[in-house]
This record gives sequence, C-alpha cells and structure tokens, in this order.
Amino acid sequence: MHKTKPAFDLYRNTQGQWVYLPSGGQAHEDVQVVRAFPISDPEHGVSIVSAEGNELLWLDALDELPSEAQQQVRDALATREFMPEIVRIVGVSTFATPSVWDVQTDRGATSFTLKGEEDIRRLAGQMLLIDDSHGIHYLIRDLSALDKQSRRLLDRFL
Repeated sequence: MHKTKPAFDLYRNTQGQWVYLPSGGQAHEDVQVVRAFPISDPEHGVSIVSAEGNELLWLDALDELPSEAQQQVRDALATREFMPEIVRIVGVSTFATPSVWDVQTDRGATSFTLKGEEDIRRLAGQMLLIDDSHGIHYLIRDLSALDKQSRRLLDRFL
C-alpha cells in the first residue's frame, strides 16, 4: 500500500502542548490524541481532539499513515497513556486486601497496592485490568502466558 503525505502535522509547541495543523488550515493548540479502543484494538480508531473536546480528525488505522505521521501520533499517545503490562507477579504481601503486589512489568519492576478484588477486572479473552490505589492501570494481556507462580498468586484474588 502506498502511503501519501498526511493532510496534517502534529507537533509540540514551546509550552510542550500538542498542536494539530491540518493542511492549509488553522493550527489548534493543546490537542489530545486519544485511542477509541486502547486495549482491545490500539492500532485502530484514533482521534485528535481539541482543547474544547471537539473531534478534529479521526484516523481509522495508524498503519495507513506515513511513518513520520505515525511517529508523531504515537509520540502524542505515549505522553497521554501510561499502562504498564504485567509480565510476572513476584509476590503479594497478603491474600487479604489491601495488599502490596511486587510485579515485573514491560517497563521494569514495581510495587503497587491493590485496594480490593473488585479492582481486578476481566476484559475480552484472557485479558485482565488491575487498578492500583493511585489509579494506575496495569494490563495482563494474556493470563495463560503468565508463569505458574504468577497465575497461582492471581487465582487467590479472582
């Protein structure tokens, strides 16, 4: 598939805000780049939204963009999203809640406090979303891909 030059530019201004500039149009400052389905389909359905909350541009698929535009959008998404993926559960302080979890994520080792079992939610397929006491979301993309010890520890809370 031939990728053409995008009809927009996305960049940071001197204040660090994202600016959306449509081809031949007026610049919009302090925009947000938002995924419609950040967990189930992160590569499709991305919107650029004005500071007032109005949609300025809808992107069906990131891979349809030229590489430079793709990188601009991915950079903007990365500054907005923070969802570490748990790859191993090292240990938990107690099987009652609240409990402190020591985990290995795709971004390194960390600890967080799980307030209650209701903060572990099943998503589509084998995915789980865990919310810590500070509101950070941790993703387990594939429960069956966890090692045996991690699954055994997690089963105590499910």
